[in-house]
Amino acid sequence: MAKMKTKSAAAKRFSVTGAGKVKFKKMNLRHILTKKAPKRKRKLRHAGFLSKVELKVVKRKLLPYA
Repeated sequence: MAKMKTKSAAAKRFSVTGAGKVKFKKMNLRHILTKKAPKRKRKLRHAGFLSKVELKVVKRKLLPYA
């Protein structure tokens, strides 16, 4: 069986931590920031982590060697 290819789009968006969690950057912090509340922008700065259900799909299908 041939090797699976890592989806390059997923490789750019996700990174796997040492503990095996999948980390990603949250959306909505690129432009049109004036109408967004400071609290909302502050929360968006922190990284997000995938839930267990999403984690299985991403690790198996999109990032097979991560």
